[in-house]
Amino acid sequence: MALVGIVLVSHSEKLADGLRDLLQQVATDEVRIEPAAGTEDGDLGTSADRIEAAVKRADTGAGVVVLADLGSAVLTARTVLEDLPPGPQLVDAPFVEGAVAAAVLASTGADLETVAGAAREARDVPKF
Repeated sequence: MALVGIVLVSHSEKLADGLRDLLQQVATDEVRIEPAAGTEDGDLGTSADRIEAAVKRADTGAGVVVLADLGSAVLTARTVLEDLPPGPQLVDAPFVEGAVAAAVLASTGADLETVAGAAREARDVPKF
């Protein structure tokens, strides 16, 4: 069964890799979680090429949720997604909490809309 994939767009490779490590603890191994972070030369920033490649790796046929950390990551992700076939969804959600919610729901076999909705709803969950 194909599961919704997750792409983590961040300015920092370390941040995206660390979040992927966290998600791998709460998601099943079948959920593809792909970081798309930093620049080709190892600096902070975002790369359209990295985002596009990560979306393609994450897609197993059930769709892809894309989460971004900060403003220019959102802009770069939007630009990349405009040029790809319809399907991947850039979700307005908190980066960590939204990713955790998405990973948990993706593990259950939920569809793209449900996984994206769980990520969005994470914005409204109080921490205490």
